[in-house]
Amino acid sequence: MVDPAIDGKAGVRGWIARHRSAALGIAVLVAVALGAAFYWFQPHKAFLDARADDAAVDRGRVLASGAFRSLEHETKGTAKVIESLDGSRTLRLEDLATSNGPELVVMLSSTPSSENGWSAYDDGAFVILEPLKGNLGSQNYAIPGHVDLGRYRSAVIWCNRFSVAFGAAPVE
Repeated sequence: MVDPAIDGKAGVRGWIARHRSAALGIAVLVAVALGAAFYWFQPHKAFLDARADDAAVDRGRVLASGAFRSLEHETKGTAKVIESLDGSRTLRLEDLATSNGPELVVMLSSTPSSENGWSAYDDGAFVILEPLKGNLGSQNYAIPGHVDLGRYRSAVIWCNRFSVAFGAAPVE
């Protein structure tokens, strides 16, 4: 019997030496799985902030305003629905501070901001305004003219990838 310490073909190295094509296949599968997980979860965004600062809406009246409440992630700031003199409406997020994440959007939801379930905000009526410009800063999001504001009770920072609300603010 050959002593494995002398043979040099024992253990993982020996197996790889004897099964090169299988080892290569396993290495490729592991690399693909890691790449897919990195794409899907985007863990790097937890460490990268994106700041967006839009100019304040010049003239208009505030139709609704409320402070963000943290849900799945700590979220601070204020949401304001502003109607300009020309009748256009804007959702303004002021001093927003939340986590970054994959596929974050800004939406209006019929679910009240006091709802405790962070996944409930897409259960009723909702409208996605556009992708979140940045997880920090003050930003403007146009509200399309056809949107009936009477149907919506909260502004939500929503993660489309995992169907969870990072934070919600009342806009009733």
